[in-house]
Amino acid sequence: MSILELDSRRQQSLLSGRSRSQKFWNEFTETMPREQLDELHFKRLKALLRYAYDRVPMYNRLYSEAGMEPEDIRSLDDFNRYVPTIDKQDLVKAQSVNPPWGDSVALSRDFYIYNFQTSGSTGIPVRIPFSMHSQLQYGEPWAYLFWEAGIRSHDSFYFAFPWGMYAGFWSAYWGVRCLGATVLSGGGLSSEERLRQIQLLKPTVLVATPTYTLYLAELAKDLGMDTSKTFIRYIINTGEPGAGIPTTRKAIEHAWGAKAYDSYGIAEVGAIAPGCPDQHGCHLSEDQGYATILDSSGMVVGAGEVGENVVTSYSQMAQPVIKYRTHDLVRAHYDVCSCGRTWLLYEGGVLGRTDDMITIKGTNVYPAAIEYLLSDVHDLSFHYELHVTQGRLNDEVTVKVEPLAGVHSDHYSRLQKDLQAVLKSKTGVKIDVEILSPGTLPRYELKAKRFFDKRPKAV
Repeated sequence: MSILELDSRRQQSLLSGRSRSQKFWNEFTETMPREQLDELHFKRLKALLRYAYDRVPMYNRLYSEAGMEPEDIRSLDDFNRYVPTIDKQDLVKAQSVNPPWGDSVALSRDFYIYNFQTSGSTGIPVRIPFSMHSQLQYGEPWAYLFWEAGIRSHDSFYFAFPWGMYAGFWSAYWGVRCLGATVLSGGGLSSEERLRQIQLLKPTVLVATPTYTLYLAELAKDLGMDTSKTFIRYIINTGEPGAGIPTTRKAIEHAWGAKAYDSYGIAEVGAIAPGCPDQHGCHLSEDQGYATILDSSGMVVGAGEVGENVVTSYSQMAQPVIKYRTHDLVRAHYDVCSCGRTWLLYEGGVLGRTDDMITIKGTNVYPAAIEYLLSDVHDLSFHYELHVTQGRLNDEVTVKVEPLAGVHSDHYSRLQKDLQAVLKSKTGVKIDVEILSPGTLPRYELKAKRFFDKRPKAV
């Protein structure tokens, strides 16, 4: 049976309304033993390699240059060792041959129902074609999270962001459609107008970036509103680390009186990792894709070690993505989770990015680790920036952070010393701290820009 026939059957299954257990959206795949998961992965990867080799010029060229044919891959270990990785620039280059899609796609335009692109936060955006199959597949991992968090079709979702070409939140919308719940759009509105809508329409679920979720609560307080008194009972955060960080999640839940869940996705790959219902991080949706966690030398890391997440999508058949370097740093665990899932767990979500790594006196510091520590200092807010420059021997780092509103400037010196002490104690290295006045740092609707790298770029 061809991979297109398999995916056709998968689509029919999605549309047929499978029965759900009380706990799991898809108990069969979410609790599948590791041995069976690996067997399933290998079957799908073999079919996907042949599909891409035959249909996508970019992959045919890449694998031919590597002296590899799909039949050469006879195990998962072979796949991890010998199949070349691709990067964002490979897709950009392939799409530039004959814009907009060039040599990167497997299907003709007749199959495309949506055209999106990445956010472009790290350079030239990658264009993403979606077939009907891709759209259904991108939405379902969100439904895993919604269902297991306790959200049902009678709930209503408020999307607090502008609708545009960025694919990430559209996939969340497709997930709500998959669940059968109500969609309420905050597109085209100011933040104050969105808060008024939340009061008026009484949604039970808020979808936004963690930064914007906290900003809405901050603005509501200035307007005399109490977000914890709204009907919001669930917060779904994505787009950046935040809800996976315990201290940030606690601040979000306190501000809204709701449970907050993280979700990890990559627009060109999919909503690959729905949040853990027990809030331990995010689980790779292993019926949607496969992941290899690699160290800086390209070797697979052990369980519990930090490495780069390299992913393969079973969802994106219009523009296949195979062994894609995400540059996201994760800590993977393969044990059965307390939530009951057997799927790979990214503990704490995304810890940082390979290109954001800071090295001070031989110690690697992940930007997300800084956010973990802000709550250790009383009277500090969660608005911060990291500025990195290259010193004579080491990277030099300054944390710019705001105190909570109402904290008198007489206390700024104490806050600076307290945070410096916490950072030195927990990271083992000295990090400079600058205390700014409340409201100084920018607020964001989508991904917040917190990392400012002023180190010379390698040529």
